[in-house]
Amino acid sequence: MSGTEWRVAVGTEETRAVYEPPSSGAESAVFVCAHGAGGSMSDRSTLAAANALRSRGIGVVRFNFLYKEKGSGRPDPMPKLMATTTAVVDRVRAELGSPRPLIIGGRSMGGRAASMLAAEGYDADGLLLLAYPLHPPGQPEKMRDAHLPRITMPVLCMNGTRDAFCTPALMERALATVTAPWEMHWLDGADHSFHVPKSSGRNDVALLAEVADVSERWVRTLKH
Repeated sequence: MSGTEWRVAVGTEETRAVYEPPSSGAESAVFVCAHGAGGSMSDRSTLAAANALRSRGIGVVRFNFLYKEKGSGRPDPMPKLMATTTAVVDRVRAELGSPRPLIIGGRSMGGRAASMLAAEGYDADGLLLLAYPLHPPGQPEKMRDAHLPRITMPVLCMNGTRDAFCTPALMERALATVTAPWEMHWLDGADHSFHVPKSSGRNDVALLAEVADVSERWVRTLKH
């Protein structure tokens, strides 16, 4: 693993985080990127997204939630997910001198945890959501949108049009009550893992380049 690794205390427990500077250009922002429920700080989707962003001048901090650090497959309760994210961001500020813009977010469940922090008025410059899990697959009645109207910071949310966790029509309806500067970017043909079928005429590399391009442009709009 490249980059700088930290041990981060979360209450009486501990997890790992790794900071990797941009692979190209000067650092324009630092993104604290949380993993999804079935993933980890080193899973393929998280690494691919992180490397794509790093190629556009964005430094990335990846970390494990406590359950994953302990080798469990059962996600922590949301308050513990939020506390872990907070502890990692605190460490980032201590190690990197309060980088600005500082962006919180991540993939799926990790992004959701960051969005819950944002809804509580957490101090960050932006929220980057990759494959936000608006509802469980096949259960659109179980919406995870009640807190979204309380978010005030700028948001960039990217979901695939084939994401079983986020029906486009339901997301557009949920955003009708959101007043934050929320940019919704739909990735044509992508699923929850940001995978596109060969029949789409594109590949996953091209899709990640789109994610990186949109993120790079959005970062330039952030005030800090």
